[in-house]
Amino acid sequence: MSCMYCDAHNETRNKILIEVGTLAHGSTLFILKNQNHLGRIVVALPVHRQEVYELTEDERSNFFADVADAAQACAELFHPDKLNYGIFGDGVPHVHMHIVPKYKDGLQWGHFFWDKGLEEVSLSDKEYAKMVNDYKAKLGIK
Repeated sequence: MSCMYCDAHNETRNKILIEVGTLAHGSTLFILKNQNHLGRIVVALPVHRQEVYELTEDERSNFFADVADAAQACAELFHPDKLNYGIFGDGVPHVHMHIVPKYKDGLQWGHFFWDKGLEEVSLSDKEYAKMVNDYKAKLGIK
């Protein structure tokens, strides 16, 4: 099975993610189609590595710079009360970071975010397109 972050034609990738584009330091920004945490995104390392310790110093520096830029864009676009960050990888063994906006009195406030058992929130095609365009404009992605 191909890695969904390495293979643009991966069926799972296209089912759950929308590619926004390449960030300033080479990572790829994705929007999760499930927007139960409005504004939720993923930043994926541009090369296939399974563990953070496998990254070269430059890869690590560039990846976390892209994460910081994407997180700032998310905060400015969606005004969450807090951003949560998650690197997992047992399901998809490719270094990637989930950036999850959390809102006081909202879903899972004060608790770890987790999608299992939660209602999926889908947006309209127009709403996804606006989100993509807003992230692109905020991050200077062509």
